[in-house]
Amino acid sequence: MARYYVGIDIGTTSTKGALFDEYGCVIKKISKEYGIISLQNGFMEQNPDEIFDAVVYVLKELILNKENDIEFVSFSSMMHSIMAVDNHGYPLTNCIIWADNRSSSYVKSYKINGVGLKYYTKTGTPIHAMSPLYKLMWLRDNEKDVFDRAYKFISIKEYVLYKLFNEYVVDYSIASATGLFNIFDLKWDEEILSDIGIKIDKFSDTVETTFSLKKLKDEYKKFFNLNKNVHFVVGASDGCLANLGSGAIDNKTAAITIGTSGAVRVAFDRPYLDNDARIFCYYLYKNKYIIGGAINNGGIAYKWFKDTFADEEQHRAKDLNIDVYELLNEYVKNTPIGSNGVMFLPFLSGERSPYWNSNLKGTFLGIKTINNKKDFTRAIIEGICYSIRDVYEIIEEFGEINNVKANGGFVKSNIWIQILSDIIGTKIEITEDFDTPVIGAYILGLLSNKEISSIEDGIKFVKTTNKYNPNIQNKKIYDYLFSIYKEAINGLMPILEKL
Repeated sequence: MARYYVGIDIGTTSTKGALFDEYGCVIKKISKEYGIISLQNGFMEQNPDEIFDAVVYVLKELILNKENDIEFVSFSSMMHSIMAVDNHGYPLTNCIIWADNRSSSYVKSYKINGVGLKYYTKTGTPIHAMSPLYKLMWLRDNEKDVFDRAYKFISIKEYVLYKLFNEYVVDYSIASATGLFNIFDLKWDEEILSDIGIKIDKFSDTVETTFSLKKLKDEYKKFFNLNKNVHFVVGASDGCLANLGSGAIDNKTAAITIGTSGAVRVAFDRPYLDNDARIFCYYLYKNKYIIGGAINNGGIAYKWFKDTFADEEQHRAKDLNIDVYELLNEYVKNTPIGSNGVMFLPFLSGERSPYWNSNLKGTFLGIKTINNKKDFTRAIIEGICYSIRDVYEIIEEFGEINNVKANGGFVKSNIWIQILSDIIGTKIEITEDFDTPVIGAYILGLLSNKEISSIEDGIKFVKTTNKYNPNIQNKKIYDYLFSIYKEAINGLMPILEKL
């Protein structure tokens, strides 16, 4: 009898899933997109039921005609989401996502008074508005009725699992990204909860990332046509599972992701923290912690440029029946290094690592009359890569990185990967499937199902395709330009904040 496995990633812009066979091959992929709600400046929310419906749709389509052969379903999910539910599990708020900046004033205060750094040394979650810790402070002071009525404060993954199983559980990985969870004790931090005025029973029970739920509600058993007790593995966060799904689980190998946002991450066997709180430290599995830094502005900056300035290219791409990014990537390819003197600081949505400053703004520098759209297009890509290097150099302070595994939507562009390799000066390997959190969820599911004995055993299911080596001459030019990039940020930061 055939055996099949499902990995699902609940992401920011879509839920993606894959069906794997017993040899680890992907035999089906399904995704479902959803939107972001932004009714006020700095507010970024999503409809939790829309996301739940997307998860149900993806799972239903993946297991269609294979229902009796499914061994497990394992989850990945975006970090830093928070929502309030009442005692019946009904949402009292939308899902407030990582990109929400409404709590910026609290972050600023906690940086100044030193309490934010104190919390960071216990939780590994940087002092930033993405953190549910500061979002809850905002709810406490600005939505008192909601705050007082809340039965639980939960992430989007917890909401999905509650709807399916009528249980409130959260894995150590998602919990470790809340700013409320002690990564040394693996418990909700009672001192932090007491300081902000929330009782521990307002949060879900914490469980290992390989923990599985088996008692699916009857209505969903019937809907999915499942006749046996399939294991639903709670899994981990998307960032941690992107490392696992790309094979970057030792301290010499970094995973670089550029999708909507971006990140640089390295795995260590114990928690590592930074005296200046420039990096995060999140839990993946026993003796496996992921340290790194995330940037807000990855592919979302390129998309903004496309949507705002590339109407002509979009019409031409439609006529040619190709993706508009193919035309834009040709602009990048045919523009010299340094974008003819144009530089882009990619802080369209503020910035996380290494500045953790929600009030930063984006800007183009060095504009002259000779510059054209092609220069600006390449400057966008170079600016995002400079931002990645900014984080990469901090991670290297914890040890030399010999290899980079790259994933995310940017790997569709050969020129973008080469520019990143030249800017960071390191060989880059591309994973065969850039939906690495889905692969990571699958591997964690195998571990939970005792089909592999360690995380390291799961690396055999990770396949790489192309390798890119840095051009040494290009690297020298980019070293000089990166020094200007750093100087520009330091000099312009007060002005960008005022703007």
